[in-house]
Amino acid sequence: MDAAHDLLDALGSCRRVLLTGPVQPDGDSLGACLALQRVLRTHAIDCDVTGAASYRYRGLPGIEGLVADDALEGYDGVVVLDGDRHRLPPGATRAFADARVRGIIDHHGSTKQDGYTHFWLAPDVGSTCEMLFHAFRVRDEVIDAEVAHCLYAGVVFDTGGFRYSNTRPSTHQLASELLALGIDHAQICMDILMDRRMEGVRAAGRVLESAVVACDGRLMLGAVPLALQDELGLVDGDLEGLVESLLHIQGVEVSALGIELPDGQVKLSFRSRGRVDVASLARRLSPAGGGHAKAAGARVVDDLPSTRRRIIGLVTDLL
Repeated sequence: MDAAHDLLDALGSCRRVLLTGPVQPDGDSLGACLALQRVLRTHAIDCDVTGAASYRYRGLPGIEGLVADDALEGYDGVVVLDGDRHRLPPGATRAFADARVRGIIDHHGSTKQDGYTHFWLAPDVGSTCEMLFHAFRVRDEVIDAEVAHCLYAGVVFDTGGFRYSNTRPSTHQLASELLALGIDHAQICMDILMDRRMEGVRAAGRVLESAVVACDGRLMLGAVPLALQDELGLVDGDLEGLVESLLHIQGVEVSALGIELPDGQVKLSFRSRGRVDVASLARRLSPAGGGHAKAAGARVVDDLPSTRRRIIGLVTDLL
């Protein structure tokens, strides 16, 4: 807990603090940012959260107060939660570079310590929200129902509703404590894991129908070209969980989902049943790629067909 105490104590010396995650933050990142914001504010610390949240996170307490990326300025403390400094949006990147205290709170094994004045890394913990929960308990911070809601959302997201291998006895103990504070477990799970727009359902059908099978059925690749995104009017959150659907096919060891971006990049998500370390695969595709052994991502400057060929070649070597 020394790293946690050092970082949280350093934030107490800051005039203004910004909490941020990567571009298109997920439930663990947003839940962690909003939970920490509420706790810091109990200590009279001026604290903002930034991020582009999808409709799935509309129920998170404090989500309505997110600060736009182009309005960020004047922070002497910036903390990245559940990601790293290489994947921040432009405004958060500038704020991070200008800050006196530059911290990170993360549980990904691929995250490096360089570039931060304070780093709190715990790759053996299932989620960033779980890291915060244990630190709050040790420091006797008040965890009210709204903080519990944010933390529980992050844990639910990163464990896939307690289905993934990062679910441990301590995860269920944590969940029990948070549930006892009166949060609505069913609604949180519905919002974050199950709720779908019709456009997203149609996109899933199209992607699954056109998915490419490779490596003797052990690799499944899905692609979401810009044309399909425009045709269906997709928004952030519509493709959540699709890479898992590609993995949950008998015989598949690795799944990959490539989403074409307007700037000429392809956003990649990987999942593995365990035989292939997809964090290593992501790093081979991009220096900024990484994540966990069973769940990782990267961005590459390429087109979808070329990216698919590269992935097939790399996975063929790894299987």
